[in-house]
Amino acid sequence: MHYPYHSREGFTLVEIMVVVVIIGLLAALAIPAFQKARENSLHSVMDDDARNLANAAHQYFLETNQTQVDVSLATNGVVSGILSTYVKQVGRGYTAITSPMQVDVAFSINHPLLGTVNFTPDGQRTVP
Repeated sequence: MHYPYHSREGFTLVEIMVVVVIIGLLAALAIPAFQKARENSLHSVMDDDARNLANAAHQYFLETNQTQVDVSLATNGVVSGILSTYVKQVGRGYTAITSPMQVDVAFSINHPLLGTVNFTPDGQRTVP
């Protein structure tokens, strides 16, 4: 017996193509937003680390009556040298920091994804 309205199994090629196009458009909109959020997160971590390093340096300057301190950061975030007494760990991936840090002198931190970022002596990011 033949029914005039029989059900179809599965989807047509056109329906599948429409779904793929919609998913592609959503991905095209979402990926840049996720990348921007990641970059903002990295900047926030770097800003916090710069403030912590600046505070540690100022504490060292006050306690020792010195005007400069050598700073060494490993790529795994471990702080070595004199400042390790004040700060043990910072974010991972920094490749360099202005060393030595000096009283009332700006410094910079280099990160492979963010490049070189400059900070005031108290650890605030400077706007280029």
